[in-house]
Amino acid sequence: MPFRVLADLIAVTHVAFIAYVVAGGFLAWRWPRTIGLHLLAASWGFATILIGFDCPLTHAENWARRQAALAELPASGFIDHYLTGVIYPDSALGLIRAFAAAAVLVSWIGYVRLYQRHRRFSSGAV
Repeated sequence: MPFRVLADLIAVTHVAFIAYVVAGGFLAWRWPRTIGLHLLAASWGFATILIGFDCPLTHAENWARRQAALAELPASGFIDHYLTGVIYPDSALGLIRAFAAAAVLVSWIGYVRLYQRHRRFSSGAV
């Protein structure tokens, strides 16, 4: 039972990480010091999709699932198992990826604009 709970906690952590990759740049608008963490998270998130890096959270969940005598995630991975075809249809995967990339890009553009405005305001140039 404890390993099943651990597998579930890892899955919840994985969803939170994906949400942070998509929306964490917007948090940096309020807490600018978090932009470095978001750059790292977004870089890792996009690398897992574009380059095919294996996610350590998937490995951790599979380990906990094995310990709990549960089936591992399919080879297609976490997103395909829990999100694609469950939260959105298989046919929308490209659109969802584009939306996620656009959200990250918009958040970073907004962060840069806010930072530039803050620097102008702090230097006395209005």
